[in-house]
Amino acid sequence: MASELIPAPIRIGIGGWTFEPWRGTFYPDGLTQKRELEYASRQLTAIEVNGTYYSGFKPATFAGWAASVPDGFVFTVKASRFCTNRKVLADAGESIAKFVGQGIVELGDRLGPILWQFMATKQFDPDDFGAFLKLLPASHDGVALRHAVQVRHESFAVPQFVAMCRAAGVAIVFADSPQYPAIADVTGDFVYARLERGEDDNPRCYPDGAIGDWAQAARRWAAGEQPAGLPYVEAAPPPVVPRETFVFFIHGGKVRAPAGAQALIAAVG
Repeated sequence: MASELIPAPIRIGIGGWTFEPWRGTFYPDGLTQKRELEYASRQLTAIEVNGTYYSGFKPATFAGWAASVPDGFVFTVKASRFCTNRKVLADAGESIAKFVGQGIVELGDRLGPILWQFMATKQFDPDDFGAFLKLLPASHDGVALRHAVQVRHESFAVPQFVAMCRAAGVAIVFADSPQYPAIADVTGDFVYARLERGEDDNPRCYPDGAIGDWAQAARRWAAGEQPAGLPYVEAAPPPVVPRETFVFFIHGGKVRAPAGAQALIAAVG
């Protein structure tokens, strides 16, 4: 029975931790920049690392990040743009291997899913995208890897794409976005949501009522359900199995993202 299942962890956070306008709004006055990760990881429960999308890092850097955060904290890591911003995804094998092999496994048990984000102009090509999914490694140096794909073109909102990701065990990122179509179908053994409608003139990033709604959605995801009222492609839901749930506040201005994440953490309880 679904009611007898123990919900999986819910991890809530922001994109990155180095952002000047957070100094004095999120970070206390006088906090040194080198201690910002230490501070952020004790106010939030996850961070999406965006810097890895633009450049590579050394293994020692990942190990240092892992050592700075408390037990139970998780990083998700955005894959390099050289893997996803290409005409033929089936040719991404070398770039994927380079990204995975740079040292991300040094995060150890702090390593969450890898986020593979695609340009909004990238359209669904079943053969090519299927080939890309087959390139995603299940592990590296003995560390299991999990994968989430964020697609932002309406051509992906078809049952074939959902079935393809479900068969591969890859999560489709649900993005509450003002710009791009959303797909809420659960396809992996975890859930990855990005809340992208945040506004900096709202002290908590999202309206209070919306924070409550997303808290309820997060609890349902963690319990293995698909929340009602979201845009689904497939009529039949997946099996009810508790799923680790990641929710990130990611929006243009970013100033209020930490406040939104903290409000959602409090609302989830």
